Amino acid sequence: MKGYFDSTSYHTPEKEHLSIKDRILLNNWFYFALRYAAVVFKTRKKAIRKIYDTKAWTDSSFEIFRFIEKTGGKFHITGMENITRSDSPVLFISNHMSTLETMILPSIIGPHRELTFVVKESLVKHPLFGDIMRSRNPIVVGRADPRKDFKAVMNGGVELLSKGVSIIIFPQSTRSLEFKPEEFNSLGVKLAKKAGVEVVPVAIKTDFWGNGKWIKELGPIDSKKSIHIKFGEPFLVTGNGKEENQKIIQFIQSSLEEWK
Repeated sequence: MKGYFDSTSYHTPEKEHLSIKDRILLNNWFYFALRYAAVVFKTRKKAIRKIYDTKAWTDSSFEIFRFIEKTGGKFHITGMENITRSDSPVLFISNHMSTLETMILPSIIGPHRELTFVVKESLVKHPLFGDIMRSRNPIVVGRADPRKDFKAVMNGGVELLSKGVSIIIFPQSTRSLEFKPEEFNSLGVKLAKKAGVEVVPVAIKTDFWGNGKWIKELGPIDSKKSIHIKFGEPFLVTGNGKEENQKIIQFIQSSLEEWK
């Protein structure tokens, strides 16, 4: 599958002069919400009909990418060469800030690797997103029983990775604008160790897209906040995972500090 980006990095082009249309769309939440809803309903229909494959997933993800740019979102994506540096499937381990990374990462990674997520049970049961997420065969965790979640990730993760499917995992318990290392668990590195695959650390700053008061996935947008996504170099987990997890934490912390 051909990728949407021709380089190892991508930066939204700066516009010297904004047209009338650009000014109307800038920070236009109603346009943003309508376009997003249109994509969700279109993809849900395909998922129900069992025709929402990886290509359709990445296409819809890139469609969201483009209208984020139209509403003033400025992307800065670096380290994309690390997505394909390993010949085997990998585990992408990232901090979690907003809905944006869940929607956008498939367009960046999906053209190069078969991919899925570790997701909360509530997402696969969601009236709008449930059919879409289930079509991606994710690993589902409930967050209520840590032992059960651990087993689901270990068993399901090893099986998917052995079949060539790479996985994105957000070790934080929930989306948060503030990165708290103490809430960044080592589940991802433990899975990578057990499966014998490399980890690709991912740092993200996606507070352009806030959390909504009534509908969490449709929060406010703020074009003053640039969107940053950075992929680190892949590495194997050779120890018990503590050092490797700390390495990922430091990668995320230093990236967030750089983007202030």
